[in-house]
Amino acid sequence: MLAKRIIPCLDVKDGETVKGVNFENLIYAGDPVGLAKRYSDEGADEIVFLDITATNEGRKTMLGVVEKVAKQVFIPLTVGGGIKNIEDIRNLLLAGADKVSLNTAAVNNPEIISQGANSFGSQCMVIAIDVKREPDDWYVYINAGKKKTDIKVRDWVKRIESLGAGEILLTSMDADGTQKGFDIELTKMVSTMSNLPVIASGGAGPVLKHFSDVFLNGTADAALAASIFHFNTLKIKDLKNYLNKKGIPVRRC
Repeated sequence: MLAKRIIPCLDVKDGETVKGVNFENLIYAGDPVGLAKRYSDEGADEIVFLDITATNEGRKTMLGVVEKVAKQVFIPLTVGGGIKNIEDIRNLLLAGADKVSLNTAAVNNPEIISQGANSFGSQCMVIAIDVKREPDDWYVYINAGKKKTDIKVRDWVKRIESLGAGEILLTSMDADGTQKGFDIELTKMVSTMSNLPVIASGGAGPVLKHFSDVFLNGTADAALAASIFHFNTLKIKDLKNYLNKKGIPVRRC
């Protein structure tokens, strides 16, 4: 079993880290630069920075904030939000990002995945899939969870893999912010049908078993969480020690 990754997520709005429930009711959670440095020092494996209102506001990702965050961390940094074309991807990588995360842009123009993979390498192309369960299946949502598409998750996973995506950031909108645990069924479905690494997101609470479950039963490659780390309800070191004792390999334990 390859080492599993623990990834704090910085959802950024107006230059500040925020967190909500089911993508709604956002509250302030701290300075993204300070949080990023703290997580890098505390043993996080990577950091995800998402400018969550950039797409809906029709603007670019805040490059200045990205640059400040990148200077404070010595672990991989993935940045998403407001990306529309190859030039946006290039600018984020130049600002210090190691990878970019695309959701709306990839759905609206799937060829950007292959263009990005060809230009910068598949390892840079993380495709974020925001998901809600409907009566008949799981469906892809875009525009920061505001807009439902008619794309089924299982179909989209196959498509992005064929286009050269390097990784999947899979968020259960139903579980997001609830702290009741990851959506194991959804995570396992995506993980087992694809050869791409899957980052499980949405639902992590201050319960250590949530993480062992998503790794052992959901077969995720990484687990992402936000509020439990932002508000110190769970320490990365304690989580990694727990996983190590459970026989789940982790990095920098």
